[in-house]
Amino acid sequence: VRWDSSGIWEGFIPGVERGTSYKYKIQSNNNGIITEKADPFAMYCENPPHTASIIWDLDYKWKDTKWMETRKDKNGLDKPHSVYEVHLGSWKRNSEGKFLTYVELAEDLVNYVKETGFTHVEFMPIMEYPYDPSWGYQLVGYFAPTSRFGKPQDFMFLVDKLHQAGIGVILDWVPSHFPSDAHGLGFFDGSNLYEHPDLRKGYHPDWKSLVFNYGRNEVRSFLISNAIFWLQQYHADGLRVDAVASMLYLDYSRNDGEWEPNIYGGRENLDTISFLKDFNEAVYSNFPDVQTIAEESTSFPMVSRPTFLGGLGFGMKWMMGWMHDTLQYFQKESVYRKYHQNDLTFSMTYAFTENFMLPLSHDEVVYGKHSIQGRMTGDEWQKFANLRLLYGYMFTHPGTKLLFMGSEFGQTSEWNFESSLDWHLLQYGFHDGMKKCITDLNALYKNNPALHEKQFSAEGFEWINYSDNQNSVLAYIRKGTKEKENLIIVCNMTPVVHQTYRIGLPAKGTRGKAELSEAKLTEIFNSDKLEYNGSGINNPKPIKIEKELWNGREFSAEVVLPPLAVCVFKIG
Repeated sequence: VRWDSSGIWEGFIPGVERGTSYKYKIQSNNNGIITEKADPFAMYCENPPHTASIIWDLDYKWKDTKWMETRKDKNGLDKPHSVYEVHLGSWKRNSEGKFLTYVELAEDLVNYVKETGFTHVEFMPIMEYPYDPSWGYQLVGYFAPTSRFGKPQDFMFLVDKLHQAGIGVILDWVPSHFPSDAHGLGFFDGSNLYEHPDLRKGYHPDWKSLVFNYGRNEVRSFLISNAIFWLQQYHADGLRVDAVASMLYLDYSRNDGEWEPNIYGGRENLDTISFLKDFNEAVYSNFPDVQTIAEESTSFPMVSRPTFLGGLGFGMKWMMGWMHDTLQYFQKESVYRKYHQNDLTFSMTYAFTENFMLPLSHDEVVYGKHSIQGRMTGDEWQKFANLRLLYGYMFTHPGTKLLFMGSEFGQTSEWNFESSLDWHLLQYGFHDGMKKCITDLNALYKNNPALHEKQFSAEGFEWINYSDNQNSVLAYIRKGTKEKENLIIVCNMTPVVHQTYRIGLPAKGTRGKAELSEAKLTEIFNSDKLEYNGSGINNPKPIKIEKELWNGREFSAEVVLPPLAVCVFKIG
């Protein structure tokens, strides 16, 4: 083993074969400390709790050429992104309670996602991690898919099958921190090689983990190369970057005296800002047909704006404010909702400041928060009506969508990473109806350009009525590039049925203002349908549009509003 003036070590060991396990034994010249480390660049690792790296190759014959050549048409910011977030270890297990393999998931998961109509799957971290309760967010093998579910080629096979089914793949990526396990990156050569040496910057108090030194070129190269690796070698269609807020702020989860201001006296981590800009520029310059998505929970400006405009360069950002306000609203009994309509309408005051993704993620169904279904109020019928209403509002609100596994059929218990989802619930009408509703909402979102073409632009949204808090009703328009494709959405947030609820309509219809009174309003989605286990109250026939002033508009129509439901209409 030797090294040259660049500091790069190299050596040759004869007779080493594919499948050989190995580690690095490193003795520091500075202090004599000896460490035994897994290879940070290993492409395959032993199955935990074993910790050695394994010599492997990435030979695989991909069959997703059609997807890769056309995915720019599926991944654009004006395209539908309905993301199904999956934890591979607990989506489904076999009859013995063991993990499904990547190969088994390539049949079961792919068929299910295709059936329910999600456009993308987002995998919680699949890079090798030593500790199951971390859910994968404490990475050690940054270049290796976890061996819990199979070999690297098996994971490629899963991605390949998703692509062949027309489904995109987003990987959860964690550059924000890493664990201090003895075989990992921490104290790698007896010194702070990867982590920042100052504990005020190099240790994360929330997760008891180490933080990368983003000021070191070698560390930045390691992380950016890693991101490119997953996009290139595993054909990933996007990276969701975890815990960006914790990276951006020097005082994140730290008390006074536990952090040091930057050179300008501020709390922003300038090295992180520079790194994230470089990361996004590297990703988009090499893969213009993918997306990066920031989990960023603060009001840090221009997260999803291009770097040449001064932004961080992400494609999208999670809309955590919408998530918090909306769930808070739906936890209130309907009789009190008229006092809290602002919880829903407030999101539209900032909806277009970023390219927002609306997330109902794994973080919202653990640690005593209950499942999404468990947060709904009322008896069982009302809980599921509220859930369908929530999802109908979510899918017609500007922005892309993300739903954690199990939420699509109304999982009643909190997520447990140690067991399968409660698939047996689908034998019951409310849960089967919920799955049908989500399937139809996915189709509605994908098949109606007004719901995605301008999902990040104020041009794509217009209020009809946001102030009817006495009835807890919201009405708005979603707009596409063609006026005739516009949709009218009305949400009734209470169990009160309105047989003759009048809404104002746009000044122009598909045939122009002069002939709008001859046009009709046709219901194309109703979350109260009988097949969803709703009450079946609907607008079965096209509704006449009248020349009557309402909501400040020249034309209007009377519609039936079912209880706790969303109705979507087209003018034609």
